[in-house]
Amino acid sequence: MNAIYSQNFFITLIFTVQFLMGIFLYVNSLLIFTFFKKEVFRTSHRYILFSHTLICDSMFLVISNIFFTLDMTQMPIPLFLCIILCGFVLNLHITTPLTLTAMSVERYVAICMPLRHAELATFQKAGLCILIIHALSSIPTLTFLFMFLATAPLNFYAKYLMCNAELLVVYKWQGEVRSIFYLVYFIVMTVTIVFTYVNIVQAAKKASADKKSTSKARKTVVLHAFQLFLSLIQMLCPFLELAVLEIDVNLYISIRTFDYTVFVLAPRCLSPLIYGLRDEHFYLVLKYYALWGLNKKISPVIVVCRSKT
Repeated sequence: MNAIYSQNFFITLIFTVQFLMGIFLYVNSLLIFTFFKKEVFRTSHRYILFSHTLICDSMFLVISNIFFTLDMTQMPIPLFLCIILCGFVLNLHITTPLTLTAMSVERYVAICMPLRHAELATFQKAGLCILIIHALSSIPTLTFLFMFLATAPLNFYAKYLMCNAELLVVYKWQGEVRSIFYLVYFIVMTVTIVFTYVNIVQAAKKASADKKSTSKARKTVVLHAFQLFLSLIQMLCPFLELAVLEIDVNLYISIRTFDYTVFVLAPRCLSPLIYGLRDEHFYLVLKYYALWGLNKKISPVIVVCRSKT
């Protein structure tokens, strides 16, 4: 009886996560589609970074969902395939927080340096910013992979194993190097976001006009900080999960699902909230395409937006 109950709970758990995943990916896909349909979004530094976050988050959700499903079903895969998946997920894990930091800096420039914003927030600068983000995120990822390839025994590569990022840690010092990398990155990102927030708050106190825009920018930076906090906790989850796994498998499954939902899915769902729903122009265009253009009451607003672009 307990075995049947556990199996039903297990199946329900997997399908629930897949259902949530489907919703999140649909929303992200709709937002990405909206971005590419409007030139005013495609040429804006702010929206380019936003779309970059959506694309990276969607890729991260797909790959992390593969990890989650393999883990829940206890399905081993070839090590070389696991290494490729780990490389992508480790890179994307850092890419999103770096992009959030860049978006916070963009809001800081817009509020605190308005005269230079048009000069700094260009289409070309956005492309350069994305290249720098991927270069920075690749440094720890390539370091981890090279350390693993240099220390793993040759017979290890022919094995079929349960895939997770901890497989790349052959020796204890490798895990310590990884922790140091993450710690340095997140300290720098946290300091940057705190700096932008403090300066935006000070600008809000001094501003005699456009207080609405300043207040909105401040709230945006706060939401970015919350996303960064959830991402930081996500780094600590594997240590707790491995400790629980040695005690009770069922408890491990419950905690693993909770961590995946709260600290993996949730942070990736805040981006649509921060920009897709809070931004007036983007929300109107999004609503228009979400309803397949059937709501004629929204169409005139879209025409006005187009005329402004």
